[in-house]
Amino acid sequence: MTQTPPATHAMTMAGLNLIQQALTIYDRDLRLALCNQRFQEMFDLPDRLVTPGAAFSDTIRFLAKRGDYGDVGDVEAFVDARVQQALAFEPHYMERTRANGRTISVEGSPLPQGGWVTVYTDITRTKRQERLLRARSEELSDQLLSYSEELAATNRQLESTITALEEAKRQLTEMEARTRLTTEMMPAHIAHVGADRRYTYSNRRLNTVLPGSRSEIVGLPIESALGPQTHAAIRPHLDEAFAGKPSVFEFTHEASSRRIRTAFTPDDTQGGVYILSMDVTEEAQTRAALQQTRRREMAAQLTSGLAHDFSNLLTIILGMQAKLARMELPDDAGALITATQAAARRGGGLLDRIADMTGPREHTPAPVHLPGFLGDLETLARSTLPEGVDFIVQNLAGAERVLLDAGMLQDSLLNLVINARDACGTRGTVTLTTRMLRNTWIEFAVEDTGTGFSEDALKHALEPFYTTKGGEGSGLGLATVYDTTKLAGGQVTLSNAGTGGRVTIRLPLRLADASASPGMILLVEDSPDLRGTVRDMLREAGHSVVEAASAPEALNLLEDLPEISALVSDITLEGGQTGLDLLGALPAGRCPALLMTSLPPDDPLHRRAAARAPVLRKPFDAAQLNAGLVRAGAGAT
Repeated sequence: MTQTPPATHAMTMAGLNLIQQALTIYDRDLRLALCNQRFQEMFDLPDRLVTPGAAFSDTIRFLAKRGDYGDVGDVEAFVDARVQQALAFEPHYMERTRANGRTISVEGSPLPQGGWVTVYTDITRTKRQERLLRARSEELSDQLLSYSEELAATNRQLESTITALEEAKRQLTEMEARTRLTTEMMPAHIAHVGADRRYTYSNRRLNTVLPGSRSEIVGLPIESALGPQTHAAIRPHLDEAFAGKPSVFEFTHEASSRRIRTAFTPDDTQGGVYILSMDVTEEAQTRAALQQTRRREMAAQLTSGLAHDFSNLLTIILGMQAKLARMELPDDAGALITATQAAARRGGGLLDRIADMTGPREHTPAPVHLPGFLGDLETLARSTLPEGVDFIVQNLAGAERVLLDAGMLQDSLLNLVINARDACGTRGTVTLTTRMLRNTWIEFAVEDTGTGFSEDALKHALEPFYTTKGGEGSGLGLATVYDTTKLAGGQVTLSNAGTGGRVTIRLPLRLADASASPGMILLVEDSPDLRGTVRDMLREAGHSVVEAASAPEALNLLEDLPEISALVSDITLEGGQTGLDLLGALPAGRCPALLMTSLPPDDPLHRRAAARAPVLRKPFDAAQLNAGLVRAGAGAT
């Protein structure tokens, strides 16, 4: 409970002492919390019974022994009965005449936190006037006078009840306001639908979770508020909730492409349903990427042993065919030997592509300038197209810088362009369109004017080894696109456009607004050539650079140059110490660090380094280096 300042408490007590009624407040333990001076005067009580903390039972016992309640017989039994009555904390009004002849009205109201407040009024004069009125008013019948007295007592009791109800109403109003404020602050849509499937309550978060929806929906039917598509997606679960079965499920809001998680809880008291909906788009994207990584790991475990044995068999076949080629054989045997060798080499290439799909490839997004990326892609794509096939790039996403794995995305888009070229034949048009979808996805759509996808291809083209090119295709092109896109938390969809096939890649939209502020970078690399390349990248980004080849040299520079703002170090260095040793020797909070390495991710030293600081895989470009500095916290703005 908040403590009342001494000055405020003194003013409050001064005001209470000026009123004509006696007042007491007892807590839930029946201990005196507060009383005014009039209480002691009215009942002629000793100081110990008007001191905060005095027991209610002691006051009743004192008054009973003094005779204020008349002959009560067993005093302790009388005290216990009054205590039990008080513990019920119910509103009450009564009038009693004390041993000294004074008549007192007692009006009590319970408090929300327990205990009660009681007001005592001396109504002796009022009672005397009532007796005089009875004696002098012969015209009034005894019954009418009795009714008047009962009405006066009832009115006084009613006033007490009204006071209690007003206090309860105030408490409920405050509770409702706190509850509504809490629901408005939550990043979720919270609502209640009645038995008639109309909203009886809703916070104003629906248009945040489902962009484009109304914010004020109380009184609307749920289908009208959500729209036909969204209502159709949730209706089976809603029907189950009205039947008494709770559920938690996810669906995609088609209008915004957001992934929504919704919980329905039946309301057994009113026959309605409570609704909680949250936007889990980023969680779903991350979950999809994690699931794809696990699938890759499982596929790698299943294929690694088979690929090893198959490679040995192909090596044996190539060796035996080479021996046959040196032997004197019929003229037509040479063509068969050549064909066998070509098939074996093609099998080796197929193994390499399987390794690319199942190996531990990492998704490493970095800031990418879309116009520049699309310009480079257009140059590469046109070199693969015949003269009769035109290539059009439509950039509807603007000139934003977006976090993307440029290498993975470029490989995927080139793969799709080549597939579109094959679908067009010698003449046609391939169009790449880039757009942003509702601040959630960045979309890359490749369309062609070819024959489009067959029904079978629409169902199975993303599966490994499925091909429509006969012996010329490996069936791994679209499967690789699907794999790398899922690794980034994205989606791949196949469809037929008006003039041919269409493949759409959607990747999570992450704008790359942050960049590393210029500062002094300590570059530690034992290879002079590589050190010069990285130094040029840092200087082009506006940084000043000091260089070292070993951990001791770097530590000396750190001690002499306190203005160094970040450390960029290779893991393997000149001498006996590594980049990890250098990190361990840094003073606490000295500067952020970024490590570089060409070690594979499963190398023990690489894993130890990744647990200490961001690690940048070699080779890398300037954009990836700048993104690494931002991840390390080197002056991000």
